[in-house]
Amino acid sequence: MTDLISDKALWQVTAPDRAPGTPLEQDLSCDVAVVGAGFTGLRAALALAEAGSAVAVFDAGDVGYGAAGRSGGQVNPMLPAPRPEDLRRAVGNTYFERLAKISLGSAKELFDLVQRYEINCDARQHGWLRVDHCPAARDQARSAARAWNEFGAGFEFLDGDEVHSLTGSPAYRSATLSPKGGAVQPLALVRGLARAAEKRGVKVYARSAVTGLERVDQRWTMTAAGQRVTADRVLLATNGYTDGLFAGLKRSVLPLTSLQIATEPLSDEEIAPILPGGHTISDTRRMIMYARREPDRRLVFGGMGYRTPLGGKGGFRWLFRDVKRIFPSVRPESWRFRWGGQLAITEDRVPHFHEPAPGLLAGLGYNGRGVAMSLVMGRVLAERTLGADPASLPFPVTPIQRMRFRNTQVAGAGAAMSFLRLRDSLEFR
Repeated sequence: MTDLISDKALWQVTAPDRAPGTPLEQDLSCDVAVVGAGFTGLRAALALAEAGSAVAVFDAGDVGYGAAGRSGGQVNPMLPAPRPEDLRRAVGNTYFERLAKISLGSAKELFDLVQRYEINCDARQHGWLRVDHCPAARDQARSAARAWNEFGAGFEFLDGDEVHSLTGSPAYRSATLSPKGGAVQPLALVRGLARAAEKRGVKVYARSAVTGLERVDQRWTMTAAGQRVTADRVLLATNGYTDGLFAGLKRSVLPLTSLQIATEPLSDEEIAPILPGGHTISDTRRMIMYARREPDRRLVFGGMGYRTPLGGKGGFRWLFRDVKRIFPSVRPESWRFRWGGQLAITEDRVPHFHEPAPGLLAGLGYNGRGVAMSLVMGRVLAERTLGADPASLPFPVTPIQRMRFRNTQVAGAGAAMSFLRLRDSLEFR
């Protein structure tokens, strides 16, 4: 491993430039205030502005500061529910059909959005390979994929030399292919959404953390960057970066840390065998790995990590060890970047849509499928804000509930992940 690794995300180097945002400097009144300048918040703001609403977006950092600008950028067109019956059990029959439909169509919705707003984000739809780390995982994955195919998933099954040829990895012998999957440069996508929203009148404020929220005289009053903001409606779109702004919301999800590493542009010898068809890849381990090949001949490799007691990110050593086995053609000294971000896990593994007070909406909990599903959620938040009947939405409107054993899971994340890695390792052998 090289000593020249930067803690900056690769996406900050390769995304089209955007001037740093400015904070809110005076009191403001608007129709809708959106907290969070990521995929969810900006997608909602864009739809609301097109419908004629005066919208302002606030972020403690800048556009894409959170998960949107730090994610793996993989467009995986399904929820993480292993089988249809798992999703049906979580949301009931009515919402099962709706969620199955929008999740399986979420990749198309994303790529259509990119085309409609002419967003330059290296969007490509070459398919997603989910490779099996052991025979038992293969059998389970194929059984689940066949069940999802009855609802139009379109999964295909690959074995042996075909898997090796498409992945460039000697570690896997079977896989499930989702032809609808793909990838985007995530920071470029979120910046493109911001530009599209701003062209339609949305005001986006950076370094404007929202620190107060209350309902006064039928309107919402917020404090952002020390200024007073009043709005008819407020959307909370903070996902894995949710704080205590609204009581209970933070404790309704489990924040997990996703880590990534990226190389410098690789030589032909190093890059040629790896994902030659442009597929994205992930595997079936509990401590998942995921990877993609960039147009500029870099490799991006990711997995799960954890927050250290002092607020840092742990797990990079495991990532560097793992990639040697998965893609042995890459020299250790080729790695140049490492970074991480927070994602939000819900107890039932489906996104949550909340309306806890009049004019206040929240959408979060994408469980590792946020690149596509967050855009769906943003659209639906806008539709409800504009008056859609809650009974017509694809997400059930649910009360905010504290996740069981959340504090224990947060505190024990590092130990739990070490145990899961051991189990994965024993099966992988």
